[in-house]
Amino acid sequence: MWVGEQSGEGENDEGEGLCRVAFKLTRDLNKRLDKYLTDRITFMSRTQLQGLIEAGLVTVNARTPKASTKLRLDDEVEVALPPPPSKEIQGEDIPIDVLFEDEAMIVLNKRPDIIVHPARSHHSGTLLNALVHHFAQQGGGTSTLSSVGEDKARPGVVHRLDRRTSGVMVVAKDDEAHWKLGRQFENRAVDKRYLALVQGNVEVDADHIELPIGPSPSKVKGQREKMVVRYDELGKHAHTVCRVRQRFSDPSGSGRAFTLVELELKTGRTHQIRVHMTHRGHPLVGDDMYEGDALDLGTIDPSRRGEVFERQALHAALLGIHHPATNEKRVFTAPLHADMLEVVRVLRKSWDSSEVLTIPGATVDLDEALP
Repeated sequence: MWVGEQSGEGENDEGEGLCRVAFKLTRDLNKRLDKYLTDRITFMSRTQLQGLIEAGLVTVNARTPKASTKLRLDDEVEVALPPPPSKEIQGEDIPIDVLFEDEAMIVLNKRPDIIVHPARSHHSGTLLNALVHHFAQQGGGTSTLSSVGEDKARPGVVHRLDRRTSGVMVVAKDDEAHWKLGRQFENRAVDKRYLALVQGNVEVDADHIELPIGPSPSKVKGQREKMVVRYDELGKHAHTVCRVRQRFSDPSGSGRAFTLVELELKTGRTHQIRVHMTHRGHPLVGDDMYEGDALDLGTIDPSRRGEVFERQALHAALLGIHHPATNEKRVFTAPLHADMLEVVRVLRKSWDSSEVLTIPGATVDLDEALP
């Protein structure tokens, strides 16, 4: 049975293989039908729900509505939809790069093209699907992930990386490890270092960026998902330390330049690095959400024309934690994924490159991170 915030209730019609859900509004929302359903039926995307409306599987007061129909007091909404996806995660044979594993945790070097856990429109092909398969091959199963987060189909997930960000992640294998690791992240007792290739020449060797971050006020599609620097009550304190590791400049004198930077997170706001670097005038290469341009390697080395780097050039290079069982300090370094590594190699080979800098406070071993 579904119970909505507005005193809705539903009944299951097993004969049709669909879940019949009914809501009755107890107050005047003046909200579009598709937006209302997105809030109520959280395992389906707004686009999927609009498809149900177009297919005639949604009624308002027993009439066929449009997605834009505004809902009012006492309106009765009925939806016929498939049941929610199972929260039991199925194993899938997806390659993973294991940096460390024991009975308490597993540390991975995440690929840049995979999401961490099942979400609205991704119920397979995730990192957790890969881990379930990995454990099954060892004779285990989902029991080798902590049960924390199981109700949201994200067991064991202590922290996440964006789909297009690669690098080091830790996943808990039992509940005690999960709580202890989670407390370290919450208390900012974790050393998190990223490597990013940004546009332009970052002139200051070390820079503390303390700018509050909050959601974009724009309602335009493609903009409302962004985060921005904002100084009102919605802006939350965010602190990033940027240290230059190497600079690259076009030998032809065009003025084009790129900088490899190490970024230390003192806080963990959504898209923090991407927002801060863009605000400083140095968006990440390939980060089209935050003004970064895709990079055609042919503009650096003519023999590589047509090879384009299109994702955000961001890699979680180092993670320092205390082991949840022994409390021993452990530091894990994840080598760059092949695509970003190749960009740095081409720059080093074909453009003027500065010496590798080791700014005070920098901890990423570039020989290990860029093999």
